[in-house]
Amino acid sequence: MSLLKIGVIPGDGVGPEVTEVGLKVLEKVAARDGLAYELIPFDLGGERFLKTGEVLPAGEQDRLRACDVILLGAVGHPGVAPGVLEKGILLKLRFDFHQYINLRPVRLFPGAPCPISGKGPDQIDMLVVRENNEDLYVGAGGFTYKGTPEEVAIQTSMNTRPGVERCIRYAFEAARKRAATGPFAGLSEADRAKGYSRQVTLVAKTNVLTFAHDLWQRAFNEVAADYPDVKPSYMHVDACCMRMVTNPEWFDVIVTTNMFGDIITDLGAVLQGGMGLAASGNLNPAKTAPSMFEPVHGSAPDIAGKGIANPLAAILSVAMMLDHVGSQAAGDRVRAAVAAVLAAGSPRTPDLGGKATTRQVGDAVLSALG
Repeated sequence: MSLLKIGVIPGDGVGPEVTEVGLKVLEKVAARDGLAYELIPFDLGGERFLKTGEVLPAGEQDRLRACDVILLGAVGHPGVAPGVLEKGILLKLRFDFHQYINLRPVRLFPGAPCPISGKGPDQIDMLVVRENNEDLYVGAGGFTYKGTPEEVAIQTSMNTRPGVERCIRYAFEAARKRAATGPFAGLSEADRAKGYSRQVTLVAKTNVLTFAHDLWQRAFNEVAADYPDVKPSYMHVDACCMRMVTNPEWFDVIVTTNMFGDIITDLGAVLQGGMGLAASGNLNPAKTAPSMFEPVHGSAPDIAGKGIANPLAAILSVAMMLDHVGSQAAGDRVRAAVAAVLAAGSPRTPDLGGKATTRQVGDAVLSALG
């Protein structure tokens, strides 16, 4: 097996703390599976910017491009204006490396807290496929008369047929892969009788955004015809937010725009137990550049350095990284270890109602790995 090159960006706040634990889990599972890898560290984030004024130097980006995958801790610093690091590191890498899929599993593990009464792991197991290279995030727009009473600000949503279609097709392929895990609870007997095994729901706002989301709807309908075994469905984004709370079991795979995906996946994180359990992948499916994996909880500067950050999202991001490089069995073992720790009820970090440290939770996962 060739040497896997992993770029590591610990980043800001609690990023280095949770990344350290994630790398220990990677070390143990890789040794068991014979996965050979090299860690390539990168000093990127708020501290570097404050010291040097550099966000993402071209040389560092070239070094990152030479990696197979990237593991990111967190980006965000209270001493740096909002948008500088987020646009200069996160968005730049997502766009320049063609990481056009943002993949967010929303799975409630047994033992994890859920704020919805009467809903459990059998009802909360969905996958959100968020378009990651278009929409409002392209940065098209500008100001007129900035800082005056007549100020105008324009932010343009850009959607291309190729960008939309590749995202939708990825969602249908993901639904087919999920079909191997068993029947989907949200399908009725009538749906199953029609031959459906899974469902993909397009979440948009076609009744108001009649240009951009008309494109999404037409592309969705055309791609769906290529997947007769997967049920296509549609939901307005506001209805989706409501139904994620009242009937999360209705959802299997969701495909949506960059902006809407950003919003509903954080709602999904709450359903699965909180940000401390939410992992993500920024994927370049063609692997023409590295994909990037990160917990979505951010840098959490209020608890940075206290050793109490929840490392489970970072560990689950490592599992997603293992899936991406073809080591899904190893990824499954990591997820099983996390599930075992949560089912045991302890140790838990403060965000989950416990008093354990980051290291103690990480050690428990390592022990569960066997």
